[in-house]
Amino acid sequence: MKDLNKHIVFILATLVLVLVGPLTYGNTLKVCKSCSYTSVKQAVKQAKPGDTVLIEGGVRQESGIEINKPLTILGRNNPVIDGNYKGQIFTVTSDNVTVEGLTLKNIATSYTRDDAAIRVIERSNVRILNNTILNAYFGIYLQNSDNCVIKGNVVTGKDVTGLNESSLGNAIHLWYCDNAVISNNKVQGHRDGIYLEFVKDSEVKDNLSQNNLRYGLHFMFSDRNVYTHNIFRKNGAGVAVMYTRDIRMELNTFEGNWGAAAYGLLLKEITNSVIYNNTFRRNTTGIYMESSSRLDIQRNDFDRNGWAIRLLSSCMDDTFKLNNFTGNSFDISTNGNSTLNKFENNYWDKYSGYDLDKDKVGDVPYRPVSLYAMLVEKVPPSVMFMRSFMVDLMDSIEKVLPSFIPENLVDEQPMMRKIDHDKDRKITQIVR
Repeated sequence: MKDLNKHIVFILATLVLVLVGPLTYGNTLKVCKSCSYTSVKQAVKQAKPGDTVLIEGGVRQESGIEINKPLTILGRNNPVIDGNYKGQIFTVTSDNVTVEGLTLKNIATSYTRDDAAIRVIERSNVRILNNTILNAYFGIYLQNSDNCVIKGNVVTGKDVTGLNESSLGNAIHLWYCDNAVISNNKVQGHRDGIYLEFVKDSEVKDNLSQNNLRYGLHFMFSDRNVYTHNIFRKNGAGVAVMYTRDIRMELNTFEGNWGAAAYGLLLKEITNSVIYNNTFRRNTTGIYMESSSRLDIQRNDFDRNGWAIRLLSSCMDDTFKLNNFTGNSFDISTNGNSTLNKFENNYWDKYSGYDLDKDKVGDVPYRPVSLYAMLVEKVPPSVMFMRSFMVDLMDSIEKVLPSFIPENLVDEQPMMRKIDHDKDRKITQIVR
């Protein structure tokens, strides 16, 4: 009986290979000056489902190429397609399409159409791999498309100095997409480096997003996503997470996001999420939290920020544990007199307590919110008095006779030594 079943399985597998094989392995249509096809649009139109359109090196001025069947569009020897500011270059309206190894450039600003170098419309299983996109309004734009991969692309826009948000699109833009993987991309010079709206069950990893006008990564109404091993550097703000739940943010670096309203990480109405093993370095504010609840914030490094954490009184049931706070002007700032959050076993470089039993945990609780931090939160111009004698005197009096700082915002067991997080972190593969 077992032998008969094996024989039946073998016959069925053979039939599948015979039937599916012709669809899987198609023909290759070459595009070059001396080839049968000199135009990419012409080759795509003539190709059959499953074919490969191989584009040889050289510069071509083309736009309005619609891919409406399963194809692989493959570049060899760095072919360049110049859109010449006449609209989108590729519009994908078929499942199972791959676009790889091309340089695409010069997409005009369009306030009504949101033109992109590559746009995918209501499709699935599309792979956009190892392309270079230059001077595009939107770089890669996916709408209502699932199970897609965006990997290894370099998307470079403009010098954003002096520009306004409306004049720029996003480098990578996803709208109503599920199960996407966005990895190993380098994006800069756009409104947002990576933008996700109504995107679920997706992964953003190993990307470098820098020098964007607004956010390095911006996502809204996008639940159950993971982003790890990314670098967000010198953006208007690093990352904004809004109206979202069940997010995992781990092993990312937020650095150099500096300006009057700049944050490493902005959290607004986010719940049931974890923030582990990240580095917040030299940001105006490391994390800004508003109406964010049930967050687990552990083993992060907050180093040389203006504010490490600005924790508004609308946040509750958040846990801060085993984090390092070093060199920040303000470790914690809040706008209320009481909080419903927990601080435990963090390292504070401003802590001046003692450890008589030598267990590496301070014997005296630490209150990380200073009176001056409270004053600056309520009267922002008072920041000009930072490091003055009056500020030191004010904080010294508050330590002796505490009355204004939040009574419940306290770390009962502060660590005496900086916590070594390196052993828990993987080295990112992005070239800094």
